[in-house]
Amino acid sequence: MGANVGTPSSEDLFLLHEGSLYHSYRILGAHVSKRKGYEGVRFAVWAPNAKQVSLLGDFNQWQSGEHRMEKFSSLGVWMLFVPEASEGDHYKYEIQSETGQILLKADPYAFYSEVRPGTASRVVDLEGYEWQDEAWQEMKKTAPAYNKPLSIYEVHLGTWRKKDRHSEELYTYDQLADELVDYAVEMGYTHIEVMPLAEHPFDRSWGYQATGYYSVTSRHGSPKEFMHFVDRCHQKGIGVIMDWVPGHFCKDAHGLRQFDGKALYEYQDPRKAEKLEWGTLTFDFGRPEVQSFLISNAIFWMDMYHIDGIRVDAVASMLHLNFGRWNEKPLKNQWGGDDNPEAVAFLRKLNQVVFSYYPDALMMAEDSTDWPLVTAPVHDGGLGFNYKWNMGWMNDMLRYMKLDPIHRKYHHKLITFSFMYAFSENYVLPFSHDEVVHGKRSLLHKMPGDYWQKFANLRVLYGYMSGHPGKKLLFMGSEFGQFDEWKDQEEVDWFLLNGYEKHEQMHIYVKALNQFYLDQPALWQKDHSPDGFKWINPHDESQSVVTFMRKGNLAEDDLILICNFTPEVHPDYRIGVPRGGMYEVVFNSDAPEFGGSGQGNKLPITSEKRKYHEQPYSLSLCIPPLAAVYIKCVKEFQLEKTKLKGEIRDAQ
Repeated sequence: MGANVGTPSSEDLFLLHEGSLYHSYRILGAHVSKRKGYEGVRFAVWAPNAKQVSLLGDFNQWQSGEHRMEKFSSLGVWMLFVPEASEGDHYKYEIQSETGQILLKADPYAFYSEVRPGTASRVVDLEGYEWQDEAWQEMKKTAPAYNKPLSIYEVHLGTWRKKDRHSEELYTYDQLADELVDYAVEMGYTHIEVMPLAEHPFDRSWGYQATGYYSVTSRHGSPKEFMHFVDRCHQKGIGVIMDWVPGHFCKDAHGLRQFDGKALYEYQDPRKAEKLEWGTLTFDFGRPEVQSFLISNAIFWMDMYHIDGIRVDAVASMLHLNFGRWNEKPLKNQWGGDDNPEAVAFLRKLNQVVFSYYPDALMMAEDSTDWPLVTAPVHDGGLGFNYKWNMGWMNDMLRYMKLDPIHRKYHHKLITFSFMYAFSENYVLPFSHDEVVHGKRSLLHKMPGDYWQKFANLRVLYGYMSGHPGKKLLFMGSEFGQFDEWKDQEEVDWFLLNGYEKHEQMHIYVKALNQFYLDQPALWQKDHSPDGFKWINPHDESQSVVTFMRKGNLAEDDLILICNFTPEVHPDYRIGVPRGGMYEVVFNSDAPEFGGSGQGNKLPITSEKRKYHEQPYSLSLCIPPLAAVYIKCVKEFQLEKTKLKGEIRDAQ
């Protein structure tokens, strides 16, 4: 990019058409540059089926025929240097198809776009931003994500806040760099996950139907203003994950559909190309130039914007040929199955390439299927991601929590089954936007019971989530118990934090729970290993109570979590514990400051040398209603420790 942009080499073109040009955005698109001493813009586009490609833009008053592009390669790369063009200019490609049809297309590799409803691309130079995140980048290299806390705040930038609650005026990247970043730090999150920021024409697609994969949406400002947002996140110790949508794209006329008059980015077979459920088109994952386009795009966001990771949307729709084709004749692969081998190969290649450039990247699969080895390395037969959203856990937990507590004992397995597979993948536990929109109701509104019980149910759910193995994700508004579901055109209901006590207390609770999670190594040091978890009692379905232990690298960090999913108080509830000593309640979701009833043990509890739950010791404590209670051994009996050291560690 910048003044040194030259003519693509034969090697560049070979790699592009082989599917291995992983920085193809340096070759294609609009680049501010110099040619023979003249400043201008070099444009390049891949359109192999075009009879002619011309440029229309501000630099030629959008007059057809003024700037005809030259076909630079036999495989369809067209190029032209335009000295009259400069940064800020709007432009499109005028493509004449083989049949003579004239198409006006936005640049697939444009780095910036006209603010919707406009559809033109814009020339912008991405070079020159002075990053201040060196300390963050060094920190990522020294500490793998697997054994660190990962608490993600999922945000839709268009509705997190607005200038006014019902206003259509959106916050800018610069404003978000101040308010959103400071808020995430205050609340104890480690990462912000932003819903897709690739340019998209329709607000209510939330970015999941894109036209400009290399163009950060102009709704909130310029590319360098978005760089500032990411930079400030990093300076404040917050990572940035972006939702990324390689599975499909929208059909808008200025986008990728039939780009040069024929299927180019999508499959040529219309049955394979159509995503019937969403009215979109599937990328042709087997086409080499499409592989260069998509893999380069993932690299681009990390290269140019320092994004820390991507959450790959709708992986199931890529893996399965018949996803969403409910009433259609099924498609079959060459072996007669439903799997799309080209998509499988693409995902493996994507992850291998990304990790070759960015070993510390977060590559998260949003996969709702039971496809095996999603987070296993490619060389072991896996897809190569390092995280997968645990959709099974999410569905089971919400199904359970919606039940009247009287009936929960009949569905106890919904809260215990996930431990059967908790370590089969590296999981993220998500309560995302998809669960609180389109009539599904907010998390708080899903909870049964009276007003107090709804909040208590939500607190115990969050407390259980923090103790369950796996990283954490929570959608905006859920941290203070928004009653309405996400409305996707209005800002989050921040007014609930002004005089609505239970919502204010829920906000305090989530902040305290996040901080507790960060402070407790047992909750994340061995997140993806069975060594970090041990059941104490999974079988108390009659009282809807579960008890388990989370274990860190040091025995003194071990925690025990007791969750009571009914409004009944258990004043004398006995559990087995691994060590003799004094135990304290270190976190109680029923505390008065969180809106709870204030029940539970205030003083340390001394264990007894009485075997219980296959543990050498036990203790009795008060379990509050609809509560998550964490206890820790704060003083081990020294005599017993010396005498039974081996036995105690064996029992863990």
